Amino acid sequence: MPDTPTVNVTRSGVSLLQAVAGLAVRRPCLILYSGVDAGLPFDLDPGTVLLGRSIDAQLHVDSPGVSRQHAELQVGEDDVLLRDLGSSNGTFVNEARISAPVRLDNGDLIRVGLLVFRFYERQSLEAALHDRIYRSATVDNCTEVFNRRYLFDTLKREMRLARRYQRPLAVICYDLDHFKTVNDRYGHAAGDAVLKNSAALLRASQHGVGVLGRLGGEEFAVVLPHAGIEQALEVAERGRQAIAEHAFAISMSGTGPATHRQTVSAGVAMLTSEMAEVTELLAAADHKLYASKHAGRNRVSG
Repeated sequence: MPDTPTVNVTRSGVSLLQAVAGLAVRRPCLILYSGVDAGLPFDLDPGTVLLGRSIDAQLHVDSPGVSRQHAELQVGEDDVLLRDLGSSNGTFVNEARISAPVRLDNGDLIRVGLLVFRFYERQSLEAALHDRIYRSATVDNCTEVFNRRYLFDTLKREMRLARRYQRPLAVICYDLDHFKTVNDRYGHAAGDAVLKNSAALLRASQHGVGVLGRLGGEEFAVVLPHAGIEQALEVAERGRQAIAEHAFAISMSGTGPATHRQTVSAGVAMLTSEMAEVTELLAAADHKLYASKHAGRNRVSG
């Protein structure tokens, strides 16, 4: 399950299986579209529901960009009103920042920080299945981190926000060194296992910041909103070190288990005023990545 960023969500609602089974439940709900719990529903009980990083919040989310008391939902018999509580980064409904209470309509997308929720007027099988489909369209099956499309969409949005609010934005590009030899020596099943475990190590090394996705093959990228070059280099170095220090267990039919050592090269780039497209920022990070490759691999360049 992808957890980029790592999000601690405390919810008083039912599980997804209960939501599917309990079709008679007609309470409104939010379904999380990002983070480790993507696809799970959150019941909205009648009254005021506080959303934020405060431990007193009924919908407690510990995620970058979310204020302690970020927003509140007024849940009535016939409607649900969403109000921003003066949060630092704003509350968005369908990508429009709200400045006054907004009545939510079925299917509205709500964004706070790096988290995205979809609002449903009531729990239903349709809601549960819809979000399983959404998840399958945004998560890479092999590595269980976000896929290329989701990564590009995130980067496009964060570039727009970085320019609007004059804040930094960094990107890390990773490439597993000599990965072809893994497939050649151990087989593609072992290669897939190394890819999946490498993604998990990179994700854990982020310490809850940024959005990790697979660009394709053995290449990954991390989008780091609000991060300056020093923080981005630190995150990249933690990822490099995590993989270099890990012993990958390989299962080989006929010859028994084996241990594989893997390294990764990384490049870090910052958004500049001259960059107009997502591909330009990624190309800058990729250029730094290849500087790491040419310098001997298993290193970070920025």
